[in-house]
Amino acid sequence: MRDIAFVVYPGYSVMALAVVTAFEVANSLVDDPPYELHFVSEKGGPVRTSAGMTLDTERFTDMPFDTLVVGGATVPEPSTPGMITFIQDAPKRHRRIAAVCTGAFVLAEAGLLDGRRVSTHWMHARDLQRQFPKVKMDEDRIFVNDGPIWTSAGMTAGLDLCLALIENDLGPELAKSVARKLVIYHRRGGGQTQFSTLLELSPKSDRIQAALTYARDNLHKPLSVPDLAEAAHLSPRQFSRAFHQETGQSPAKAIENLRVEAARSLMEQSRHPIDLVARQTGFSDRDQMRRAFLRAFGQPPQVLRRNARLASADFQGSSESQDDMIEAL
Repeated sequence: MRDIAFVVYPGYSVMALAVVTAFEVANSLVDDPPYELHFVSEKGGPVRTSAGMTLDTERFTDMPFDTLVVGGATVPEPSTPGMITFIQDAPKRHRRIAAVCTGAFVLAEAGLLDGRRVSTHWMHARDLQRQFPKVKMDEDRIFVNDGPIWTSAGMTAGLDLCLALIENDLGPELAKSVARKLVIYHRRGGGQTQFSTLLELSPKSDRIQAALTYARDNLHKPLSVPDLAEAAHLSPRQFSRAFHQETGQSPAKAIENLRVEAARSLMEQSRHPIDLVARQTGFSDRDQMRRAFLRAFGQPPQVLRRNARLASADFQGSSESQDDMIEAL
């Protein structure tokens, strides 16, 4: 049985409680539930969340937990001295510590993130880096694991982080079963970007949205302006004008961004040869894809793949070292 403690404080975001469900579902899928869930706060008793509801909590003690999870607040506020002391002592008592979204600010205040790679919600990443310059901010990541410390991007990314924790504990098959029951299409890897090309484009009309959806589903095709215009049920001239007005980009630039996003995902999460990735995502050849990557990321595809593999190796190494430590105890 692994004890999972969720650190709660006034103004704690209700959305941060969504991550509890991942462990709850994991418990429901096996005969011998693997997790015991706790909610702890500085003073114990009822704690008022950001939405006005209250959550009953246990008071901070020296009880060791397998995992301590610090959720975020909608607007990060300075922690109390009691909270900082509790978090500073946490590495001595708990096997791993996780922060969801702006919960990273709490860990940073306590000095737990000094010299570590971390992620947090993209809207607050620059603030965290400015306030805590010793932190190695990786603001483009869904979640980051650095030793016993795990941090995630915005609130829904906390589910990806917790699914990764479950996979670390109980294996990939159970984690996939949890994701299916949560109606999550798949668990995003930690290296996946926080940003979505479709979200950034934010088309205002259904017609332009339909064209972008068609493009995303057919990246392996040439995708000319007439093709996209047909999907939008507009003439090519009407389509080009409307597309630029609604997205601020030309169709060609938007399609390149979609291709780059898809190619990066394939490069980081598969072992497909670069030539195959280029073909599958609609680039004419690997050189064209390389130039697009340099424009988008300032790095060629091979470097992004290598960095993703190094991050994965760090994760595996930290998992093995944690298991060794548990066996030694």
